[in-house]
Amino acid sequence: MERILSDLVSQCRTLLQADSGPEGRRQVAALLSDQLASPDVVAALVPPSTGERDLLYQDPDLGFCILAHNYTGPKSSSPHDHGPSWAIYAQARGETEMTDFELVTPAAEDRPGTVKAVRTYRLCPGDAHVYDEGDLHAPARSGPTSLLRIEGTDMSRVKRLRYEAIA
Repeated sequence: MERILSDLVSQCRTLLQADSGPEGRRQVAALLSDQLASPDVVAALVPPSTGERDLLYQDPDLGFCILAHNYTGPKSSSPHDHGPSWAIYAQARGETEMTDFELVTPAAEDRPGTVKAVRTYRLCPGDAHVYDEGDLHAPARSGPTSLLRIEGTDMSRVKRLRYEAIA
């Protein structure tokens, strides 16, 4: 795993150093799609022992994090963004149903914002999708799934606002 992870880190660093904006992120997503086509890469980066949120790497200079996620059963999340950051979801095993939302009412510290669903789609093994700053989305998984996620910063240290879906 060390070699596979260090190669992935090196390639992500190179791409994000050249362009840390949306186009660089899309290049990282394409890299993840290519990498996840290899069963050896999937087995090394997201083994069955992976928890729901395992930090594999955090870049000391650029701040991005590579995380592995393994869900043993159904799991869904409320609509959310990644605050001041971005994220790339890359499906390794199983399927994730993702819903994108548009903002209806902004959130505040003392009250959730409201959002309206605009699109639902499936992430299948090898699919990688970029969520730029402010992109609102919600994943739902009906069974076991595994994925890699790259965040622009360690989101476990970022306070985020809440959102509620409306019809």
